[in-house]
Amino acid sequence: MVGGGTGGHVYPAIAIADAVRALRPDAQIVFAGTQDRLEARAVPEAGYALHPITAQGIQRKATPSNLLVPVRMAQGLLQSWRLVGALDPDVAVGTGGYVAAPVLLAAWLRGRPLLVQEQNAYAGLTNRVLAHLASRIHLAFPEAKDWVPAERAVVSGNPTRRALREADADDRREDARATFDLPAEARVVLVMGGSLGSAAINDAVEHNLEALLREDDVHVVWQTGERYYDTIANQMDGHPRLRIVEYIDRMGAAYAAADLVVCRSGALTCSELMVTGTPAVLVPSPNVTADHQTKNARSMERAGAAVLLPEAELDDRLEAVVSDLLGDPDRRAQMGEDARDRARPNAAETIARDVLALADHYRSN
Repeated sequence: MVGGGTGGHVYPAIAIADAVRALRPDAQIVFAGTQDRLEARAVPEAGYALHPITAQGIQRKATPSNLLVPVRMAQGLLQSWRLVGALDPDVAVGTGGYVAAPVLLAAWLRGRPLLVQEQNAYAGLTNRVLAHLASRIHLAFPEAKDWVPAERAVVSGNPTRRALREADADDRREDARATFDLPAEARVVLVMGGSLGSAAINDAVEHNLEALLREDDVHVVWQTGERYYDTIANQMDGHPRLRIVEYIDRMGAAYAAADLVVCRSGALTCSELMVTGTPAVLVPSPNVTADHQTKNARSMERAGAAVLLPEAELDDRLEAVVSDLLGDPDRRAQMGEDARDRARPNAAETIARDVLALADHYRSN
């Protein structure tokens, strides 16, 4: 298993590994990744060994560090060649990130079957290249078929946390609202910008907060992110219908409590919204490769599951968009249904079965 750099690459890999282990408890699963990114912490915490591989991405701006990329690539490929030779795997699985390139290339050169999983509506550079070498390609969004060999691709969804699959159940809603000290009859807006937070979303919420809380039954749960929590918590006056939190670790409860979410449109967030059937206002980050969050949001909007609100329009339109949706329960109900129609809650197991099929086929030959 290899996927690195961000949670969008690492956590799907871990979810697939967990599903493989559940289906085949005697399977030997190991990870490759970098020593200084998220996988260095998350993979061992999940109970898997991580073998370090040197990797470096190309910066979009011309910087001296780009001169080292060929050297790092050569180092990573040599390390990967030796690792594949030592482990003798039956299949190699990549979920993206620059570190996946040398590992999967080495596995392919040694004759191992490859499986690639792409989380976004626009396939990343690494996966676009590796997809041409892969035996199977699993996609989260149908739009990604435009970037990979479609005859070997299947839309199976993004692996999501098991705790989220029942997050919209009525019997959990009351408990979820109690978790955040919210009234059962309230209309609840959940705002979040990722674990670190989003300056643009936070600024827009701060500027529009009075209008958002104008109606007496509207409550806002505002996850600021660790970068901004202290400043925002100290600046904002206490309000009985506002909950300011740094980080939410019980996301199942957060989705279950919310009537509407305002958030970024990263791949895993979109998949969680679909699995939980949660209506959303999606604010794509403009600072990501190939503007892939906008492509994710457009896919969700076309499906009827979300409203796309560009960051450039966020401050001016946030209150109007949120108020319109809160005032239209029928539309929100339809958005939830449309989101669930696109959901694939068994994605991890589906991909894991394909992984095992490729491994069994390789071993039998």
